[in-house]
Amino acid sequence: MMPEPITFDNSYYRLPGSFYSNQNPTPVSSPSVIAVNQPLAKEIGIDQAFLCSDEGLKMLSGNTIVEGSQPIATVYAGYQFGHWNPQLGDGRAILLGEIINNTGKRFDLQLKGSGPTLYSRGGDGRAPLGPVLREYLVSEAMHNLGIPTTRGLAAVFTGDHVQRESPEPGAILTRVASSHIRFGTFQYFAAKGDIEALTILADHVISRHYPEALESANPYVELLNEVMKKIARLVSKWQALGFIHGVMNTDNMLVCGETVDYGPCAFMDEFNPGKVFSSIDSAGRYGYQNQPGIAQWNLMTFAQALLPLLADSEEQAVKQAQIVLEKFPEVYAGQYDSLMARKIGLSPENPAASGLIASLLELLDNQKLDYTLSFRSLMETLREEKQLYNDDPAWMAWNQQWLKQFNGSTERANALSAMGNINPVCIPRNHILEEVISQTRQAGDLSSFNELLQALQDPYNPKWMNTIYAKGPDQDQLVLQTFCGT
Repeated sequence: MMPEPITFDNSYYRLPGSFYSNQNPTPVSSPSVIAVNQPLAKEIGIDQAFLCSDEGLKMLSGNTIVEGSQPIATVYAGYQFGHWNPQLGDGRAILLGEIINNTGKRFDLQLKGSGPTLYSRGGDGRAPLGPVLREYLVSEAMHNLGIPTTRGLAAVFTGDHVQRESPEPGAILTRVASSHIRFGTFQYFAAKGDIEALTILADHVISRHYPEALESANPYVELLNEVMKKIARLVSKWQALGFIHGVMNTDNMLVCGETVDYGPCAFMDEFNPGKVFSSIDSAGRYGYQNQPGIAQWNLMTFAQALLPLLADSEEQAVKQAQIVLEKFPEVYAGQYDSLMARKIGLSPENPAASGLIASLLELLDNQKLDYTLSFRSLMETLREEKQLYNDDPAWMAWNQQWLKQFNGSTERANALSAMGNINPVCIPRNHILEEVISQTRQAGDLSSFNELLQALQDPYNPKWMNTIYAKGPDQDQLVLQTFCGT
């Protein structure tokens, strides 16, 4: 059978020309496949045989524009580390188009690292191999950990080198998202005072992501409310799993509520509320404990962009925005508290849960214990009815209070089952990612990449317990900084 071609339906391309620039990818010399995400291809309705064909490789590398694709680079603005930049845009990414799967859901198909665009600001528009491998692996882990995220459909070698501090192998990631529309997309038009474009964009987002908002008295206020709730839920999941995004600029916040741009991101090893990995975050603005507050700040700037649409007068628009934004702490806390209660096997309604979580995190911080491993260790405590760290009075007191919450073997069995579904065995740890990237870069050997990918696609499975993927780093393996890769 001949592979079935992709059927595109490009709604963003049908918006006014001020939203983007037409931009073909720049061809590469000798592309070859690193990975094709077959489960994702099936989910979004792309024929896997096409992706694995010569024609598929040509599309994934930017060497061919397939029929129906209308490649564009989108424009946006953004607050970067709190400072306003009036024009950014896709500097090394090109949106090939949109596809609709058999359930009616729409997805963007984007090449990242496919060459310069109108918005590259002097950059080469390319991606080194390391950041492409990192984003593919971490985004796939995020999806399987239950965190809303953009995902890698494919990764390819380009056969060309990219010049950074030294020449590095080049690669291209094919990224899938519900859309790539950012807070900064709205901010770009708001800053220009282009209310017509702002209205068109808001209507497009409502139609695409939040059609239920059309039933409310004020669809634009409801748009803000829905985005607020999506971001609150997203960041609560980041916090519960110890994920640090590293560059929460408003151009890296999607209105669909999916995680995007895995540059200097990292999962914590030892618990530290102030932890910062990103080499470009010298002031710690985007540290772990700051993420909920930054999310609310970003939402505030998104609301500012929407003000002309929220009400006839600015005063009334500000009031409408404040009403929505003031709900963020409660929505976030409700989501986070529920997740953390489940991580220790308790119902969110249990009045002891919040106190137990707070004292547990204090213990982890004071004793510099591994965040992920500690929650898995609690499962062993519950299963074997023996206390964790018996020689430590603080731990003994905590264990005693915690174990009192379970009455009988049935409650313990139910708690263990719940804990097993929310506390991963393995996460994409920094030291393992670095080792996999190094091996692939130096030898072109994909075996370690594929082995790690297999683990990250099934991160709650106890079969990984006695493998390197479930082990924290030794002292000489610690990764202290992560880098953007642009």
